Amino acid sequence: MRWMMTITVGLVLASVILLYRSNGMVSVHLYIATALGIGFTMLLASALMGLVFLSSGTGHDESIIDPLDDDTEL
Repeated sequence: MRWMMTITVGLVLASVILLYRSNGMVSVHLYIATALGIGFTMLLASALMGLVFLSSGTGHDESIIDPLDDDTEL
């Protein structure tokens, strides 16, 4: 998560700089909304991906009973 936080902060800074270079100073609210939107999206995606890897690594994915599987008998 520390790496993703570092990448997220870098990406937010780069996107705000590029937005400022292309549009100039439009409104401070545009830059705040852009930074929060990109930051929240990146951190949420990395947290969900981490949960997927954690679930797969601990064996929780294999412990379910699949009712559609033909090999299991109920």
